Amino acid sequence: MYRRHAPLVHRRARALLGSDAAALDLVQDLFTSLYERPDQFKGKSSLPTFLYAATTHACWMRLRDGRNRLRLIQQEGDTLHRPSPAPDPEQLAELRQLLARLDEPLASVLVYYFFDQMTHAEIAELVGCSRRQVGYLLERLDGELRSVGEATP
Repeated sequence: MYRRHAPLVHRRARALLGSDAAALDLVQDLFTSLYERPDQFKGKSSLPTFLYAATTHACWMRLRDGRNRLRLIQQEGDTLHRPSPAPDPEQLAELRQLLARLDEPLASVLVYYFFDQMTHAEIAELVGCSRRQVGYLLERLDGELRSVGEATP
């Protein structure tokens, strides 16, 4: 399973995290988790579909954890030297910042709709909801995007 599907997971993670090293860590963690708890894959979708969704979720969690870590560092003061991340295109950087602020359903829909340009039906299959629910989530996302745009000078 690893040999066959790790490249898919790696490409997905690298695109969302913007770092090859972070993507490789995520691949290792994801497949280790599946090895230790194979019951995570319930067979409700194909394995590549499951891995795609699991990778997206894991990336979202890492981005969110990074945001929380940054908040704690700002509160406590940064005593460690941190290397700068590799430069990314501006649009991807903004997407990552927005992803870190959103709750899980909105973050998934944002990635699938805007980044992957999936249809409502494709998103519904990955997220496990109806196409109508995807439309509702996109409306909520639109409101989030507007509020972020209004807050930015």
